Amino acid sequence: MFFKTPSFLHLLFVLLSLFTQVQEIWSSLSSSELVTGLSSHSQKCWDTRVAGFTQSELLETCSDIHTRARLLAASAPQIGDWLNALPISACGLRLDDEAVRVAVGLRLGSRLCEPHTCVCGAEVNVTGTHGLACKRSAGRMGRHQFLNDMIWRAINRANVPAVKEPQGLLRTDGKRPDGVTQVPWSEGKCVTWDVTVTDTLAASNVRSSSFSAGSAAEAAAIRKELKYSELMTRYTFVPIAFETMGSINASGADFIDEIGRRSRSISGDLRERSFLWQRLSVALQRYNSLCFRGTFQPVDNNLESASQ
Repeated sequence: MFFKTPSFLHLLFVLLSLFTQVQEIWSSLSSSELVTGLSSHSQKCWDTRVAGFTQSELLETCSDIHTRARLLAASAPQIGDWLNALPISACGLRLDDEAVRVAVGLRLGSRLCEPHTCVCGAEVNVTGTHGLACKRSAGRMGRHQFLNDMIWRAINRANVPAVKEPQGLLRTDGKRPDGVTQVPWSEGKCVTWDVTVTDTLAASNVRSSSFSAGSAAEAAAIRKELKYSELMTRYTFVPIAFETMGSINASGADFIDEIGRRSRSISGDLRERSFLWQRLSVALQRYNSLCFRGTFQPVDNNLESASQ
């Protein structure tokens, strides 16, 4: 008898009306037909269509190449892995408050600082992106060494012995790759790799970055391949080119994925690949913050103590 009462029928009518209104709102936000079948039970499927349509609208109406480059970079694979990492200090996955502020600000193009003059003499605008590519930035060398060390450790963790900066493995200009395995990696060849980081928003990259996500990384990878072309007859050479916004070249991404798969076969942990990407992503954000802070004039602690 309860299910036949007018109050229940009225409530059912209201719910159906609200459901119809929600469907219409979602259709206007996504500009697509309703999700049906098993996919309709997945929140991700509903969200993805709305996010994709919103991104397309933003790119169509955006005329600033820096904003376009950021929008495209934000959609690249692995760029947001640092957001999924648990903030565990012992694993190197914790970012301090300032690093998070800079990471979010760079992603959104927010105002990070007051305009000032960098230690190199260049003018730094409110977005603070100059430090990511500044040749006098304090974090550039540390960033390269830290990323390379993480990759080297991950390869050894996958039970493949490897060494950094191998002796005797030189280019024509006398420079060495960042590392090489000591046993064959694939097709009977050892793999040698070289890490580089290029700025997505640098003046030399931003125009191409505003048309294609990861284009700066791919261009940097091609330059690395040309420099190490003589080694390719004896070794499998893999350039690992990161962008400051988080993108990576295709061959470098495949190499890191393979390291993750081999580590998984050793440890049995299905999350090995995800953990490796998260550690690399967190490291990039941490050093972006260091490079950003490197544009400010250093404080003379002796003068500060004397004034007190």
